[in-house]
Amino acid sequence: MARAILRALLDHPVHSLDFVKVTESAALAASRWMGRGERDAADGAAVEKMREALGDMEIAGRIVIGEGERDEAPMLYIGEELGAGGQEVDIAVDPVEGTNLVANGLPNAIAVMAIAERGGLLHAPDTYMKKLAVGAKAAPYVHIDAPVLENLEAVANALEKPINDVCVVILDRPRHAELIRDVRAAGARIRLISDGDVDACIATAIESTGIHVAMGTGGAPEGVLAAAAIKCLGGNFMGRLQPRNADEIRRAAEMGFDDVGRVLEINDLVRSNDVIFCATGITDGDLVRGVRFFGNQARTHSILVHSSGTVRFVESTHRLGARPAGR
Repeated sequence: MARAILRALLDHPVHSLDFVKVTESAALAASRWMGRGERDAADGAAVEKMREALGDMEIAGRIVIGEGERDEAPMLYIGEELGAGGQEVDIAVDPVEGTNLVANGLPNAIAVMAIAERGGLLHAPDTYMKKLAVGAKAAPYVHIDAPVLENLEAVANALEKPINDVCVVILDRPRHAELIRDVRAAGARIRLISDGDVDACIATAIESTGIHVAMGTGGAPEGVLAAAAIKCLGGNFMGRLQPRNADEIRRAAEMGFDDVGRVLEINDLVRSNDVIFCATGITDGDLVRGVRFFGNQARTHSILVHSSGTVRFVESTHRLGARPAGR
């Protein structure tokens, strides 16, 4: 019965737009700070507006991935309960995925949220995760433990294109030096990104982006958010926790990760088959365009993905109130 109710909630067009309103509100708030070098201010503004919008929704929501533990975050902390009452759901949020991108006016910053039935989303520890993401055609043929060359050949064969036409997204970090060498040695192309791997992972599952594989190590909570969208789109996402110190290993164990080295399949990360994912662009990106201001209005561009496989792109125009002084 719970699944039937949630599916009706997700598939109802009015409720679907309510989810988009949540990420729109966060994106609009953060966009006021775009390019101003103040990442914390952008994040704080988005957190406040996203929490306010979630509070108005007809759900009984629980944050499973958010701004941190309760003693670290005053709002959208892990375990916080939000909503005006209704179906019990778990919520994963990142009000600004790519705070540095917003602060520096760079592409691919998004406000993002995933929602599923209670217990449907993994509560990932705040540590690193090795990741591999591909779209639907290559999904059955790759594995996170396979050599880089083997995975790239499998993707090329699945997409029926030469390996030098395969584009791999990797976070530009010193820890990825060997991975970058291996990808280049295989003959594939690379797009290095400075931040924001949720957007990059999801882009692998949408053909029009021209991105075919995402590899490397990034945040584990962001991995769950990306996996939610990729599962809806029929792609594949695999991960393995990469704790950086003994404290992170201890905290992972307290959350049930006795074997931190085990491979996390997409169904481990997203246990439910009833999922919705939405993201709104803050700055222009591969998935969605950023916020545009004109006169006393703003235009937002969002992606909304259902577990049914339906993908909607939503463009909205918002009438704005008076701008706060100095912004």
